[in-house]
Order: sequence, then C-alpha cells, then structure tokens
Amino acid sequence: MLLRLRVSLPDQPGGLGRVAKVLGTLGADILQVTVLEREAGRAVDDFTVSWPGAASTGEVRDRFSAVPGVRVEGVWATREVPGSAPDYDLLMHVAAEPSRGLATLVDALPMLCGAEWSVAYCDGAVRHASLAAPDYIDLPEPPPRAATLDTEKLRLMLLPVVTHGLHVLVARADGPVFHRAELERAVRIVDVVSTLAARARTPVIDPQNSG
Repeated sequence: MLLRLRVSLPDQPGGLGRVAKVLGTLGADILQVTVLEREAGRAVDDFTVSWPGAASTGEVRDRFSAVPGVRVEGVWATREVPGSAPDYDLLMHVAAEPSRGLATLVDALPMLCGAEWSVAYCDGAVRHASLAAPDYIDLPEPPPRAATLDTEKLRLMLLPVVTHGLHVLVARADGPVFHRAELERAVRIVDVVSTLAARARTPVIDPQNSG
C-alpha cells in the first residue's frame, strides 16, 4: 500500500539519511520526498512510501521516537502515485470541458491534496460533492480567504472560488493538519481552474447533476 509520512527533522546533513534508515528497517520503499518547509533549523518533509502489508501508525512512531530530533507528524494512506502529474491531468480535463470545470476540480482535489473528499458549496447548500463525501456535512461559515480549519474529527481546507461565488471544502480524517504549502498549492489550482471555467458560457455546475 502507498502511505504518506510527514516528518519533522533537524535541517542538517544526514537528517534524511537517518529517516531513510528507519524506513528501511520497517521494510518501506521510499518513492518520493517533498519538502514542505525549511526554517528555524528544522525541515518538514512528506515521504511517499510503498509499505509492506498493513501499516501500523504506532509502530512507525515508536521506531522514529528513538531518532534524536525527529518527529512523525502524520501517517496516512495516499492514492497519488509518485511521478504522476494529476494536477496537469486535471487542467487538461478542464480545458477540454470548461463548463464542468468546478465539478471536475471537486472530484480531483481529494487525490491532489492527500484528502478523502471535497464539496463545493454556496449559501449553506452543497452544489457538487466528490464520490466519498458523506451525505450530511456540517458546512463551516465561508472565510474571506483560503484557510485551514481543524474540527474534532476532520482536517479541512476552505478555498474561495471568487469568480463563481462558491467555496470548496477539502477534508481528511487521517493524517496531520493541512500544511501551508498544501494550502498554497490548492489555492493556485483553484485559481487556474476557476479562470478556465469562467470562460465557459454554460453553468460551471449543473445542480441537477450534483453529487
């Protein structure tokens, strides 16, 4: 199975090597490393790994607890295959059919953001939902700008779509809070898709076909 591990570690020579060594002893194969931040002498990196068998979050944390200065901030399943370009695939689909641009975006964002589901909503009502979205969603008050929000059970990203008077909510139950680098990437994707969709003469989302 594919897992994503978010690890905070000292930003110094050999840091990545120590993390890689622990993952190797657990039988994990590192497929991709994404640097989320480097500041104040520390780095936060996302490791995408191929994990043998069922994953034990507790075991991962226990193994890393023995490495000085290293913290595991989250372990969760991912569907994004390293080396693929799902954001480019999304933009190609939107360019080909801009009238469904925002609906296509909502369907794609969970995989793009390492999340589980997403919805577009306006005036307290869901306009389109991705496949795994629950039937009932306690929709938060739309913020004036893109933001993250943590509830008791969910990690959320709230993304305004100014051109269409909507907000997109992206949610995951597993894993850490959304990092600001994830939020910034999602904002850029939403901006591009909404610009392409705004060029369509037909509605971006057909209420009759919403999820």
